[in-house]
Amino acid sequence: MDTDHTERAEDAALDAYSRVVTGVAARVLPSVAALSVRTARGAGAGSAITVGTDGLLLTSAHVVQGARDGSAAFGDGTEARFRVVGADPLSDLAVLRVDEATVPPVELGDADTLRIGQLVVAVGNPMGLAGSVTAGVVSGLGRSLPARDGRVTRLIEDVIQTDAALNPGNSGGALADSAGRVIGVNTAVAGYGLGLAVPINATTRQIVDDLIADGRVRRAWLGVAGVPVPLPPEVAERTGQRRGLRVVEVVPGSPAGQAGIYLGDVILSAGGRQVRDGQGLQRLMLGPAIGTRLPVTVLRRGALVDVVAVPTELGR
Repeated sequence: MDTDHTERAEDAALDAYSRVVTGVAARVLPSVAALSVRTARGAGAGSAITVGTDGLLLTSAHVVQGARDGSAAFGDGTEARFRVVGADPLSDLAVLRVDEATVPPVELGDADTLRIGQLVVAVGNPMGLAGSVTAGVVSGLGRSLPARDGRVTRLIEDVIQTDAALNPGNSGGALADSAGRVIGVNTAVAGYGLGLAVPINATTRQIVDDLIADGRVRRAWLGVAGVPVPLPPEVAERTGQRRGLRVVEVVPGSPAGQAGIYLGDVILSAGGRQVRDGQGLQRLMLGPAIGTRLPVTVLRRGALVDVVAVPTELGR
């Protein structure tokens, strides 16, 4: 066995890995701020990501919970006061604004393209240690994280699981892919060797846009609850999907009830998108769906039935 050749190959692989991580760090670190927050409950800290040239920052909602403003310190030594533009506890995302933008924004990616085993780099300010970088892999996809706002509880869907080391203070920081695109916002430390991040995808981009525009997120309400079930083989072959959402509750007088969705129906699609579970339906229930006609296809006694629902605004 050629020991020298093996060692050279290992060195080359290590160098390649190091080049990726240092490249991501150089690209993302300047755009990640260390936050200092003070509320009635006391002082807190976290991280935030610069996402706009006009001073917009993205962070975790729980980092700024109960606060209207605070201070942000950047890697170039500058500090600025920030104010909370809007926060959404049900997605654990918040948008902040600083008066003077001194650093470039990050490039946002699409977490829906991630694969298990893919290299990711976490950038944040754990334990008050500004500008910290850790690396790991995507160790799980499609996780769910419960979030609560008052009496309303929802699941944050498609959460990214990573083994990149995360610690208190990392919340609100960036999770980036090997190209330096931010594909997640670090939100929780679930246990030893296990970190979670809210994905950056079409759904969260809509949430961020709503927070920027209105300071809050409007959500649509259909009025059904369901459980995922396998579809009969002939239906699966015909529709190209293996699972649907069996309706186990329809709120009387709700948009679903008025549309003619019944207990025992299996929802196959809504708005032209396949529905395989509750999260798939929840993904559609954002502001643009309020008051619009939503075509829904259900399986009822072996037949495909099309109905049209008009979701209303949740909480209104």
